[in-house]
Amino acid sequence: MKIKIPATSANLGPGFDCLGLAIALYNEVSIKPSSYQSISVKGEGEENAKLKKNNIFVSIFYDIYQELTGKKDPFRFEFFNNIPFSRGMGSSSAVIVGAIASAYEMAGIKASRETILNKAIIYETHPDNIAPAVYGGFTSSIVENGKVKTLRKEMSEKLKVVMIIPDRPMSTAHSRTLLPKTYLMKNVVYNLSHASLLTAAFFSENWEFLRVASKDCMHEHRRMKQMKELFEVRDIALKSGALMSTLSGSGSSFFNLVKAEDAPKVATALKNAFGMFRVEIFELDNHGFEIVKS
Repeated sequence: MKIKIPATSANLGPGFDCLGLAIALYNEVSIKPSSYQSISVKGEGEENAKLKKNNIFVSIFYDIYQELTGKKDPFRFEFFNNIPFSRGMGSSSAVIVGAIASAYEMAGIKASRETILNKAIIYETHPDNIAPAVYGGFTSSIVENGKVKTLRKEMSEKLKVVMIIPDRPMSTAHSRTLLPKTYLMKNVVYNLSHASLLTAAFFSENWEFLRVASKDCMHEHRRMKQMKELFEVRDIALKSGALMSTLSGSGSSFFNLVKAEDAPKVATALKNAFGMFRVEIFELDNHGFEIVKS
């Protein structure tokens, strides 16, 4: 079998740990029965020997596969990684979702996407990245009594993503240590109101609301101070016509949602200002993970 799992962008400004969407950039994993276990890696991380010795995908795959079958059969795992590591584009969620969905498939057990999502929340405690990796599109999610509740909106083909991907990572774990333990009531209300309007704007396709609705006062500023160029990235993207411009997850990538016809202009402006960073135009993904039987 082969599985492909999309990149994702989470938070989208004020939707901390609950809002996300899927991007048409994919990691692919091919899994074949074998007489002994083996791992090959191409693309992102191919020079990292640890990915062959201590591979999280393989570890989670066998957790689930043994739970389902009681066996640990040997397989050959071939990874084709396109999602950058530690850049806020959901590489860890792609690993988790891909491993769980693959384990069910190789065990010969049909599993709903809801089942996959609720297995994934055990490994990734917030659903902002894993929900769009499972369902595709824009997702708004909560966790209630250990279960994920998600509503999904298919994204329009009239929109594209301009992603700026810096040449250095930002650690999610470290980024969380920068956030305060408590927030003022006015800041909580600010984010609640903006996240609510942002979700309504996505579902109603009122794109003109995205710029104001995507403002955040809880996490972005503190995280962006680790890489101060990101403030200028946002300014240039919005001045060039982006509908919204937000830190992607905990960074370092920056997510810019644009009308399709404006994508080249926004991308060119960012390339001209930040020649040392990677700037890419992506379609949006509306499928989530996909399994292809070989």
